[in-house]
Amino acid sequence: MSRQRSSRRLALLGVTLLGAALITPGHSLQVTPIPALPPRPAPAPTPASPAPLPELQPVTPTQPALVPVLTPTAPAVTPAAPTSARPPTAVRPTDPLFARQWNLQAIGMPAAWAQLPAGKAWGPQVTVAVLDTGYSPNPELAGRVVSGYDFVSDAARAGDGDGRDRDASAVGQFGYHAEGIANLIGAAHDGRGMAGINPQARVVQVRVGGTDGLIAVPDLVDALKWSAGLTVPGVPANPNPARLLNLSLYADFIPLTGCDPRVQAAVDAVTARGALVIAGAANDGKDAAGYSPAGCRNVLTVTSVTTGGQRPAYANWGRVVALGAPGGEPGHGIPVSSVSGPGGERSPDGTSFAAPHATGVASLLLTVRPRLSPAQLRDLLTRTAAPYPAGRCDPDPVRTCGAGQLNAAAALRAALSSTLGR
Repeated sequence: MSRQRSSRRLALLGVTLLGAALITPGHSLQVTPIPALPPRPAPAPTPASPAPLPELQPVTPTQPALVPVLTPTAPAVTPAAPTSARPPTAVRPTDPLFARQWNLQAIGMPAAWAQLPAGKAWGPQVTVAVLDTGYSPNPELAGRVVSGYDFVSDAARAGDGDGRDRDASAVGQFGYHAEGIANLIGAAHDGRGMAGINPQARVVQVRVGGTDGLIAVPDLVDALKWSAGLTVPGVPANPNPARLLNLSLYADFIPLTGCDPRVQAAVDAVTARGALVIAGAANDGKDAAGYSPAGCRNVLTVTSVTTGGQRPAYANWGRVVALGAPGGEPGHGIPVSSVSGPGGERSPDGTSFAAPHATGVASLLLTVRPRLSPAQLRDLLTRTAAPYPAGRCDPDPVRTCGAGQLNAAAALRAALSSTLGR
């Protein structure tokens, strides 16, 4: 969110308020049905929709290993069949919003999906934690999303009558923020609403943002640790530790002069645990190095680019930025399904919505190569990035945007052709 609004800096990145708020302080949810695909005159011989994925259980008696073992199924790609000899056919989901999801075209998702086996046997499901405004029920993620934990410790800012608790439900006018991010990562390919990058991803919604959109450092630090499965005093263990942590936010109540040491320590602990932190660069049009977590070590920091592959004026830049990804601009945002949006959708813009593109692609890489380390994931995503159309994202050479624009098709191709992470 972090645009300058009425002289108050909001710590969630990329908010453009469109329509009604998601959830009021009284938890009254105003739901708009997600638009469904209109009936077709005659069913085409397309593959059957995959069966619903199993729901994340509130408690699991035995926790799977942090790095799951790939199920020995028939390989989708063999070393004897190079990509040049087998050009993939682009996959186009039937979800009605897909035709307007320019962002997925920009990162090569149709060609990326085409490299995966038909149906649902892509590999193990990957769990992603979205540290943001919290949980809201959305049919796009039915059976694959859970309400994790509410880490907002200030009862006045929490807006739900208490401080930290087990109910991570979204509260307040910014509640839709986490919903859109989660849907970008994992919305189902089911003929309604939008298409997500990885329709098999599992999402744990972790609330760190208050009703004011601000994030306190101690809340963020504990949420980071908990999301990756580390112990946090006074908080029950996370039964669904994540391999990827999406942070479309930055810590507030601190100077923007560099990574806060407390946040850095938490990021280091999470990385050592085997989870990659992916963060938005922030929306102040400044050097992202001053922000936490964008300016921290071991973070994959993502800034926004427009349809033309250029940095919009709001997007932060600098040496700590690893990649650019679609974040849109005012008047031309990122189409997302939203149960509270007009007609069941919104079109927000900001680096909040650039980061989950990288998170979604990283989750696909872990699906096919589940033993990839955070460093290997980062290398794959940056090494395969596409050059910016004009050679760089900004005419000013100081305002850099990392290795290039996220390229899902190239990243997946590189992962499948490598023995790393098997």
